[in-house]
Amino acid sequence: MNSLQYCVIKIGSNVLTQKDGNPDLKRIEHLVLQITFLRQQQVKVILVSSGAVAFGKKEIQLPEKLNPVLKKQIWASSGQIELIQTYKLLFREQRIQVAQILVTKEDFRDRKHFLNMKNCIQGLVSQDVIPIINENDTVAITELMFTDNDELASLTAAMVNADSLILLTNVNGIYTGAPEETESLLIKHVGQETKDLSAFITASKSSFGRGGMLTKLNMSKKSADLGIQVFIANGKKLNTLENIFYNRGEYTYFEPNKSKQSTKKWLAHGDKYYVAEIVINEGARTALFNQKISSLLPIGIVALEGEFKKGDILSIKDESGNRIGLGRAEYTSTAAKEKMGLKNQKPIIHYNYLYVFHND
Repeated sequence: MNSLQYCVIKIGSNVLTQKDGNPDLKRIEHLVLQITFLRQQQVKVILVSSGAVAFGKKEIQLPEKLNPVLKKQIWASSGQIELIQTYKLLFREQRIQVAQILVTKEDFRDRKHFLNMKNCIQGLVSQDVIPIINENDTVAITELMFTDNDELASLTAAMVNADSLILLTNVNGIYTGAPEETESLLIKHVGQETKDLSAFITASKSSFGRGGMLTKLNMSKKSADLGIQVFIANGKKLNTLENIFYNRGEYTYFEPNKSKQSTKKWLAHGDKYYVAEIVINEGARTALFNQKISSLLPIGIVALEGEFKKGDILSIKDESGNRIGLGRAEYTSTAAKEKMGLKNQKPIIHYNYLYVFHND
């Protein structure tokens, strides 16, 4: 197991709240001390924290009949102030500075936004400031929302080339059944060859979070495939982060694959952000899955679905409709239509900006 050096820690709303739904200030204080411990071990830390809605719910009473999206926006916008203030005061006691970053999916979809955000976060880390990241629930609605903060944490870890991702929840990890059942066993190690675990997972969600264990599993597998080691652990327990650092305790560990280059890490999450689709023939499909480095050329394209501009993320399908990869467009859909099927043309997707599923 690798040591922690550069770590994204996601704290779920079910960790930060008590049974009655109110914020668990003692738990937050303990987690701040645990993060301080990691910092003392020279581990660089980025924090992705839920909890704004829970803090807002405590502060503002709203009528039951009010639109649920509007209620969440009000609670999130109010509670985010309280959440970040709580972190700021607790970290200040440890002589650690923090900064707040609120994001939406749009920030990850656009490469320029993405790089600006990456530079900001890495700048904060380089100055020993802990970035505290959360979704901007005030403006994010439906299609602009992350599945939950597990997705946001996974994207962040890929963006900054972190070596580790820790997802803190209210159970020890992934079990062979419902965690509360005595016959269920904790799955401690997930390797690259481990079979699909989704059948073990029950579809339960916390009262504040949108996601569940299935999201954690999917994001963990994707992060591990990109070369990031992942831990799903119980943030309600004492000294969880310290135990992870010392390779002890109970949690589910996802063994990382060989690390991918940063642009491919960005593209790996593009299945949520692509703007158009390219259908390719069998020859192009074979070339992409070949061990030899290969770009996608217009001669291999049989159809284009949707309009796109240079720099947009494209989904790649074969003629049977199977999605086989993602890439960044080197030119517009108008230019692509003119070059489609022709020889001796520049790649529509260059190899450096091409991510083929399971092509390791």
